[in-house]
Amino acid sequence: MIEEKKTGKERPHPATRNEEWSDERIQGFLELEPPAGVPADYHILTKAYRGMLPEHFSRFVPFFVAAGHDINVTLSDGTTFLDHVAQHRAATPYMEVLEAAGAKSGKPA
Repeated sequence: MIEEKKTGKERPHPATRNEEWSDERIQGFLELEPPAGVPADYHILTKAYRGMLPEHFSRFVPFFVAAGHDINVTLSDGTTFLDHVAQHRAATPYMEVLEAAGAKSGKPA
């Protein structure tokens, strides 16, 4: 059975605002383990992208790169994480952070 998305006062949990995003919390994403078949660096970037606002993501990416992770990790089809993010309409601030860190598209020109 599929339920409709609840909105407003019908939501079971209140929206969380003004969360504390310490460096330790942000760096905790670097420890995430990927599911089978997914490159670890791609999984980490995906979780950070989905879980962080742009200002937190902009703090995360330098930690990611400094830890030796690959900002241009590719999937089996040759696409990079930047290619994935570029498909989303509100992704511009995330793309700017990735590109500033050296992210490139894996799609043929």
